[in-house]
Formats: sequence, C-alpha cells, structure tokens
Amino acid sequence: MNGRATNALVTGGGGFLGRYIVEQLLARGDMVTVFARGSYPELEADGARTIRGSVEDTEAIGQACTGMDVVFHVAAKAGLWGPWPSFWNTNVVGTRNVIAACRDAGVPRLVYTSSPSVVFDNRPQAGCDESLPYPTRYESYYPQTKAMAERLVIEASRQDGASPLLAVVLRPHLIWGARDTHILPGLLERARQGKLMQVGDGTNQVDLTYVEDAARAHVLAADALQPGSPAVGSTYFISQDEPVAMWPWINDLLRELGIPPVRGQISLSVARAAGAAMELAHRTLSLPGEPRLTRFLASELAMSHYYDISRAKRDLGYKPQYSMQEALQRTLPFLKQS
Repeated sequence: MNGRATNALVTGGGGFLGRYIVEQLLARGDMVTVFARGSYPELEADGARTIRGSVEDTEAIGQACTGMDVVFHVAAKAGLWGPWPSFWNTNVVGTRNVIAACRDAGVPRLVYTSSPSVVFDNRPQAGCDESLPYPTRYESYYPQTKAMAERLVIEASRQDGASPLLAVVLRPHLIWGARDTHILPGLLERARQGKLMQVGDGTNQVDLTYVEDAARAHVLAADALQPGSPAVGSTYFISQDEPVAMWPWINDLLRELGIPPVRGQISLSVARAAGAAMELAHRTLSLPGEPRLTRFLASELAMSHYYDISRAKRDLGYKPQYSMQEALQRTLPFLKQS
C-alpha cells in the first residue's frame, strides 16, 4: 500500500463473497464501487457507491472501470446446471469485457475470482498444488467456462503494453459462512427433508473456505499486484488449510442445528449413473430447475478435493485468520436463524 485510499470496483459486489470484499475494503478506508445487477442500499449506507449493470454490457462495465485503481471481478454464473449461453455469456464474455474495460480505462490491477473446480478431473485431489493441469473434458458448464475465463485473465497479464495489466487468479474452495445463500442453505434444506444421502464411503476429505478469509485473500492479492511480483499472472488455491472429513463434518453441523444426521448411503458408481439419468431427463424433457444429482456433483460428494496453499502463503502473505471451529461458531447464529 502507498498510503492513499484505493479506488476499487467490485463486480458482483452485492453477492455472498463480493459483499465481504466490499466491507473489508471500506473498513480500511478505500473508496468502493459495487457493480451488480441489483441495488444495495445497505452497502451505500456503509459508504459504497453502486452502479447497476451487467458484465455482458461493454458500455456499462467500461464506464464503471473508469478511474479505478483495482478491479475485483467476482461476478459469475454459478450452478450445476443451466443452458450453455448463460454460463458462456457471463463467465467468458463477461470476463473478456472486464479485461477490455480495464485496458481501455488504464486500470492497473485485476483480481479474478475462480474456483478449484476448473482443474477437477473426476479423480481424488489430495494436497495438490497449482501445477495441476486443466482437464481435457468437463461434466459441468460452470468449471468449463471458469477455466476459459482464467486463461483470458492469465493471458492478459502477460501481454506487453504501455500500461500493463497486473492480474491474478484466486481459487477459493467451497466458500461458506454467515449470509451464505447457496451451499449451506441448500444442503440443510435437503437434510431437513430427509433427501440428503451420503455418496461414497464417507472418508473423503475436502477443503472449505470461510468467507471472511476468502475476502481477505482477495484484498491481499490486490496489494501484492506490483510490477515484478510473482503474483502477476499466477493462480492461487485459497482455503482454511484445514481439510475436513466431509460427511462427519456435515453430520456434526446437522447435530448442532438439531437436524437428524444423514442415514442413507450409495456408492459413487450408482450416484453417477443416477446423475447421468437425471441430466438426460432434464435435457430431453426441458425440466425446470437443476437435477437433484449430476455426475459432477456425485464425484464432488464422494472424492477428496483439498489443496496446498503454500504458494498463497508465500506470495500473498495469506494465512487463515480463523480455524474451522472458530468459523463454525461465527456461522452458527446465522444458520439457526435461517
């Protein structure tokens, strides 16, 4: 930091992770603009400026990037299911538009939010680092388009020019915490309905990332983006650095909330077959919503996927501020009210 307030733009700043990034930037005195589809008067009350728009709109994102010192590109189309254009337009075209807007406006720094799923290849990943290659095929449009966007960001950071774009890619894994509207609420609702079933033998270990630490990693990454820094053009796994046995952790959480534990169990092979059948039914019958199970989700529920964050510790100075137990205690009041 050079001592002056940073002028920061956060795309998707009204979302789960984006809001925490906005709040942390405001807390340290930065000037923050939220670029999102909705309006967020509560963030304006905290001191943020909001601009309504879509990253698919080149004019809107171009105007939003004007005068910025750093852009946090958090906005994305997430989910297990949906039409290809919805993922392509937001995740790939949207990222291309953000990069072009940064270049046109002379924004020097770009922090891009990705996901470890971009390198998931339907095999267990235990303690892997960033040398993992992209798989040759994907079973979900989300990781496929996020991987494509990653490549755009990395390529942009390596292009020479009068005003180089210093860019970095972060891959926080399974973000959770208070105000989560996706992962934990969906899991808990299925458990309450008795529809949650263990996939595999229950010994798989996974990383999770507490949302306050995920946001802090983004702020640290932005500060690390200086000429000559190893962060420029690099990717980083982000987590609590404390893998948990997935299914025992879920049952412990359910117990804390007074929800019956998961009882049923199916093998990965059966789950993947069921997921394939549900995908086919949704595709051929144009059923609404997402399939209850997909092949990608079945593999994620049964296999280990946790990662080495040594690189983020070394280059970004990232270290989780909260243990998994501390993060849980900070999140339980929200879950008990929801």
